[in-house]
Amino acid sequence: MKSYFTLAELTRSATADRLGLDNTPDAACRRQLERLMRVVLNPAREALGMPVYVNSGYRSPAVNRAVGGVPNSYHLQGRAADLDTRCGCNRQLFDVLSRLPHTELLWEQCGRWVHVAL
Repeated sequence: MKSYFTLAELTRSATADRLGLDNTPDAACRRQLERLMRVVLNPAREALGMPVYVNSGYRSPAVNRAVGGVPNSYHLQGRAADLDTRCGCNRQLFDVLSRLPHTELLWEQCGRWVHVAL
C-alpha cells in the first residue's frame, strides 16, 4: 500500500518550533508511529479517497505540557494522531477510522479534528 504520511509530518510541531522545544521521538516511538501509519492512517486515507492532514502526532513530554495535553496521552508514545480533512469531511473520516483498529477514537472540538490512537 502506498504511504500517504511521513515520519516528519507526524513529528512536526508548531508549538515546539515556536518555543524551541525538542520534539524528536526515540526509537520505540518511531516504531509506534510507523505502525500507526501502516495499520490506521494509510488505510484510512486510501478508503477515504481524499487528503488527510495531521494536526498533531508525536509529542515530547515538553511539547505535550506546552499544548495542555493529558499526562498519559497516547501522543507521548507515538500512538496517536489528530487528523483533519480541511474540506468538511471529518465525519466521513471518523466513520472510516471507526472500522479500522484503534484504541481511542474521539470526535474533538465538535468535529474540528478527529483523534485516533492505536
